[in-house]
Amino acid sequence: MAITYKDAGVDIDAGNRLVDRIRPLARSTMRPEVLGGIGGFAALCRIPTGLAEPILVSGTDGVGTKLKTALATGRHDTVGIDLVAMCVNDVLVTGAEPLFFLDYFAAGALDVDVAATVIAGIAEGCRQAGCALVGGETAELPGLFAAHDYDLAGFCVGVVDRAAIRPRTDLVAGDVVIGLPSSGLHSNGHSLARKVVLDVLGLPFDARPDLLAGASVADALLAPTIIYAAAFRALRQLPWKAAAHITGGGLVENPPRFLADETLAVELDPDRWEVPGVIRLIATAGVADEELRRTFNMGLGMVIVVPADDASATVTALAPWSARPVGRLVPRAGGAPSRYSGE
Repeated sequence: MAITYKDAGVDIDAGNRLVDRIRPLARSTMRPEVLGGIGGFAALCRIPTGLAEPILVSGTDGVGTKLKTALATGRHDTVGIDLVAMCVNDVLVTGAEPLFFLDYFAAGALDVDVAATVIAGIAEGCRQAGCALVGGETAELPGLFAAHDYDLAGFCVGVVDRAAIRPRTDLVAGDVVIGLPSSGLHSNGHSLARKVVLDVLGLPFDARPDLLAGASVADALLAPTIIYAAAFRALRQLPWKAAAHITGGGLVENPPRFLADETLAVELDPDRWEVPGVIRLIATAGVADEELRRTFNMGLGMVIVVPADDASATVTALAPWSARPVGRLVPRAGGAPSRYSGE
């Protein structure tokens, strides 16, 4: 009997069935700039009109250890949103409009239903971001992944007029930092979160500790990352200066990334926002405050710098995202470039 590719662990027919399932999902995300559809060797997209000097902006990321919780619980419907969010939110802080997105799905053995559920989440994330899902790659990698394991990577391209690129160079002491709340952990720090919640605290996925306010451990660990694209569209008529997506490195390392001037620091007032219950739960295991701050977003998924005179108008424009002033830029005068007030 002849040996086939399927005997080696790769099912071409399953891949074709998945492509058929993906087509309508991708079609639902299309933008007018996109030419063609799923199935070609590459995706084609026009540059939007009306930009004096269009600059392409790109970002790539994954979902990380959060996938282990999805696999352990059999809940695969939101990690695709996370994938889009982690890429799109990075692109947004440059002032760019997300145009299109591609994904890479790699598994030990292709489960069409699981893969289709994940990619349906990616399509939902693209709809939230206003970008088109123009294609991707699905790979079966037997021997590299366990049969039911998978990994994700995403790639986003956006466009911005050169004159509108952020951060601006006119940041000054007194500028106000506006915070947009996160939905919880988002997609960073899950290795520490899982170790503490599952191993140190010994909580099962269906446990509902008081600090989670009725949610289960699985709910808290899998809450999808917020996509802030609509919030940034609301900012277009306002003179915002800079923004930081709070990802790996937390509130310690991310805000200073928009500070080109080493004479400035970001000072945050922790009394101005609420720390999510899942992070407070992790803290009960004895994780130090500094470790929490450099690992998790602490409840702020995005921070935006605006002139002090425009802070009130910005908070009003971003009210649907529960925006609030959370700090300001201050003279550095030694010390860390990002710190809490009073420290």
